[in-house]
Amino acid sequence: MPITHQRVAGHAFLRAMYDDPYFPDHVVDQGKAILLRLCERVEAERPSDLEGLYVLTLAATEEFNALEEEFEAAGSEIETVARECICEEFRFVASQYGFTDADTQELMAGRDW
Repeated sequence: MPITHQRVAGHAFLRAMYDDPYFPDHVVDQGKAILLRLCERVEAERPSDLEGLYVLTLAATEEFNALEEEFEAAGSEIETVARECICEEFRFVASQYGFTDADTQELMAGRDW
């Protein structure tokens, strides 16, 4: 399902990670795909409250947890720069879909990185 929200569709997800050679593009591409799937799910399921949004972001966070192995295999990791970048993207997604009061820690409650 294509993303219909224009600002989201045109957003350069994980730009700071793409700009940093420490993070391999092919792995960052997988992270970008996770975020795009999150947006697609938000548009398809249209959560009516924060709890509904948190269910969707938990699933995306778990995908990032699994992606940590890919980063390590490529000689990288989800470290401070990556954590901040990913958190910023989760906040961006929440705000663009009207959840401006979403708690960042709750958006990524299941992270292990």
